[in-house]
Amino acid sequence: MRELLEKIVAEGEVVTDGVLKVDRFLNHQVDPHLMKRIGEEFAAKFHCERPTKVLTLESSGISPALMAAYELGVPLVVARKRRPLTMTREVYRAEVYSFTKKETNEIIVSRPLLDSSDRVLIIDDFLANGQAALGMVEVVHQAGADVVGIGIVIEKAFQDGGRLLRSRGFRVVSLARIGSLTDGVIRFHEGVMNG
Repeated sequence: MRELLEKIVAEGEVVTDGVLKVDRFLNHQVDPHLMKRIGEEFAAKFHCERPTKVLTLESSGISPALMAAYELGVPLVVARKRRPLTMTREVYRAEVYSFTKKETNEIIVSRPLLDSSDRVLIIDDFLANGQAALGMVEVVHQAGADVVGIGIVIEKAFQDGGRLLRSRGFRVVSLARIGSLTDGVIRFHEGVMNG
């Protein structure tokens, strides 16, 4: 997705060698036109898998996941990090460690929202160490459902998450793969893109 790569170069900010800030278009302020294109791209790449649900983790994955669900014509399920008072039924749960926030969260999904007949496409904004994706996989498996793929907006290919998920047999599609953030320069896995 060339427009995503261009947006990362134009508006992304390297915070450290391991952290890329994209809050101007993806996870604080959201570019709706770009999210629509991202949703179309994920739908094109995963439609043959016949997903019945899209699953994401609040809150940064919601925008791209919603657009993918819309394009696929299926519901979006959002795994919650805190149990609201309104969630009175039994839940599926998993623990997820965030390396960016340096904290562990329990993620939960209300049991009636996933069942063994579901074919679940997991969508998230970033893939680094793979912990969020693995937590969502665990929730899907607790429901007896199948994970039909994992769609990632930005993969930090220099970290282990992508290799870990692929080695476990998951089809992972990343729309942008960052090879390095060393010295404040964004280098894509496929090479450097000039701004």
